[in-house]
Order: sequence, then structure tokens, then C-alpha cells
Amino acid sequence: MKKELKDTIIVELGEKLKQYPHFYLVDLTGLNAEKTSALRAKCFKKEIKLLVVKNTLLHRALEASEINYEPLYDCLKGSTAVMFTNTANVPAKLLKEYTKEGIPALKAAYAEESFFVGADKLEELASLKSKNELIADVVALLQSPAKNVVSALQSGANTIHGVLKTLGERPE
Repeated sequence: MKKELKDTIIVELGEKLKQYPHFYLVDLTGLNAEKTSALRAKCFKKEIKLLVVKNTLLHRALEASEINYEPLYDCLKGSTAVMFTNTANVPAKLLKEYTKEGIPALKAAYAEESFFVGADKLEELASLKSKNELIADVVALLQSPAKNVVSALQSGANTIHGVLKTLGERPE
């Protein structure tokens, strides 16, 4: 591979690192062409950009980045594919579908500004909540006290109305 082509790939990887806030490093060794194609199709449906890269080029792109990705350098051995995503837990949920086969295997991930190194972190990554899920949780928590107050006021009004009606009907 010519130096100009390598430099271009490093720049493109650097742009992807800036464009996507989360990425996973996975090992696709053992997947045949059919399964790799199926994985790529699933990634496309879930808005995950899957790239198979050379470790040295990815290492250089990580070094050139503004973020210190040093904890990931030891994972850049063997076959490496990068899954770029805007939602941190989507690739983990996709990889969990393949846990029985063990392929593709998670090497490491950078999600929510944290490093996750090792295949044992897959469950933790899958349990991360996306931004939309967190917003929904906060809205539900904020609505809960308001619903309780409205409910209490409505039931209290019925209770007061019942008491007043009973007092009004009572013979003197």
C-alpha cells in the first residue's frame, strides 16, 4: 500500500472518530462471507458504520486524535473491525445476538467517554442507556409527582364532596 493511500485512510478514520461519539473494536475472525454480509446488513439497519481496518492505520488515527485512546492500543492485534455509532448501546445489543457463537468478539469499546476493554464488558455496554432512554426516564420521574398530586386532589375533592353531601342529607 502506498504512503499516500495510508495517509488518506488515517485521515478518514480520524474524521470518523470525530463524527461518531462511540465506537467498538471487534474481531471478525471466523465469520465467513455470508455471515459477514449479514452482519453488515444488520449494522446498516441499526445505523452502525462497520469498517475492517489495519491495526497500524487505526493506531495512527487514534494517536492523531485529540482524545487519548491509549487504553485501546493493546487491543489492536489480529483482525480488527470498527463499529462506529451515535448510540452507545446499539452495537452491544447487536453483538449480544452473536454471543452463542462467540463471533464477532468484542475487543474493546469507547462509549459515553469511557473505555471498556475485554469481551466481558459486553453486558455492561448493552445495559447502558441511550440519550433518548435517559430523557424518557427523567420525564417519567418528573411526571410521577405531578400525577400523584392531581390524583390526590381529585380523590380529595370526591371525598370532601361526599362528606358535605352526607352532612347536608343528615336530619337535624
